Amino acid sequence: MASESEAPRQLHVFFFPFMAYGHMIPTLDMAKLFASRGIKSTILITHPNVPIFQKPVEVFKNKNPNAEIGIRVLDFPCTELGLPQGSDNADFLDSAVIEDIFPIVQKLFFSTKFLKNQLEDLIETFRPDCLVADMFFPWATEASKKFGVPRLVFHGTCYFSLCVSYCIRLHKPQKNVASSSEPFVIPHLPGDIVITADQVTDNDEDDEMGEFITEVRDSEKLSYGVLMNTFHELEPAYADFYKKFVAKSSWNIGPLSLCNRGFEEKAERGKKVSIDEHECLKWLDSKRPDSVIYLSFGSVAKFSNDQLKEIAAGLEASGHDFIWVVRKSDDKGEKEEWLPEGFEERTRGKGMIIRGWAPQVLILDHQATGGFVTHCGWNSVLEGVAAGLPMVTWPVAAEQFYNEKLITQVLKTGLSVGERKWVDFAGDFTGRDRVEKAVRDLMIGEAAEERRRRAKELGDMARGSVEKGGSSYKDLSSLMEDLKKFRAQREM
Repeated sequence: MASESEAPRQLHVFFFPFMAYGHMIPTLDMAKLFASRGIKSTILITHPNVPIFQKPVEVFKNKNPNAEIGIRVLDFPCTELGLPQGSDNADFLDSAVIEDIFPIVQKLFFSTKFLKNQLEDLIETFRPDCLVADMFFPWATEASKKFGVPRLVFHGTCYFSLCVSYCIRLHKPQKNVASSSEPFVIPHLPGDIVITADQVTDNDEDDEMGEFITEVRDSEKLSYGVLMNTFHELEPAYADFYKKFVAKSSWNIGPLSLCNRGFEEKAERGKKVSIDEHECLKWLDSKRPDSVIYLSFGSVAKFSNDQLKEIAAGLEASGHDFIWVVRKSDDKGEKEEWLPEGFEERTRGKGMIIRGWAPQVLILDHQATGGFVTHCGWNSVLEGVAAGLPMVTWPVAAEQFYNEKLITQVLKTGLSVGERKWVDFAGDFTGRDRVEKAVRDLMIGEAAEERRRRAKELGDMARGSVEKGGSSYKDLSSLMEDLKKFRAQREM
């Protein structure tokens, strides 16, 4: 035991994200947040993903010279594991048809167990005080337990979606409706939330993926607790429900994106942007407050040419200024014929198309941005909430329909574009009339002003939660104290 004269030893935490941008970006934010609070942070990542972390870590260290944050590299031989070269990042997998990606992504989930021995070696060598490992690494709980190190699960989603999943999994209400499109109220969940079977992700199919998800849930029960990228004021009923019925120990420490304070930190999140950030902001500076609609569908979703044409036509018909992020490629023989003829000429000065990666937080935070069309991935939703923006919800897959219900039915800061089931990227599309109506309804009218008022209130709450004395600040302080106590007990 340390003598009373010795200074308390610094906490050391490992951060281990799943290899996809939607998981790596918030994990990087989390590592920076912990480091800014005096915790030594070490990020564990496979070699091809190092560049995603390297520059942001350098920028952070230059601004915070006393903070300790570093990177440890793991080996993940894709081809030896039967995966395509470069598939140790789910977002590197490039296909116009999502069905082609699913089998490879599933195999990636299963193959990550190859990293377990390397993780154990690192834990044994450095003896961290805690391992924060992604939910898709169920084997991490066993690896950390072997050395008496507490493992925290990082889900990367909200309490609400986890509670929806829990209630549907437990009660299976979708089996009691006449058709997959028939609405039903999710039983035992606060708020009388309405959904359809087409929008449910928790079917618990008896297959290899179903078994893997069961492993994920079992490992969570055996872990020290759960870290949540949210703040209590956003979803208090569901935070309480989760802690009472789903997992006994959880700490909400978000919005994690708010740990990025300066221009360079915000600009360096994720991939290299496909546009000059200064030019983008200069364009926004020329617009009136709350006049620009921003559209982005995340790092994975791709739409067909037909769908992109409908979005373009709907945007033009709405008459609103816009920034539209398009993830499009020429694979499978598709040509870049995805815009109505003359569209860019007709919308010159009113619209900006970013082909690739956008500095999303910088755009959302700008005073000219007045609304956000989003696929409802949790990172994007929370970034929109933190920016105080109303949203058009356009869920594509996974738990995004659950997140949509939080925005539209609970927070009442958004409206749905009208998607009723998981998107078939190769076929069905949402028509231009629905796009135009959604944009107009979000930006104009009494209902729009009420949504905007509520959204700005939530944005104020979000920023307050991470300041000293705020709910997320205090939850992280509480976790730090718990980890110190755990270490002291282990060392007795």
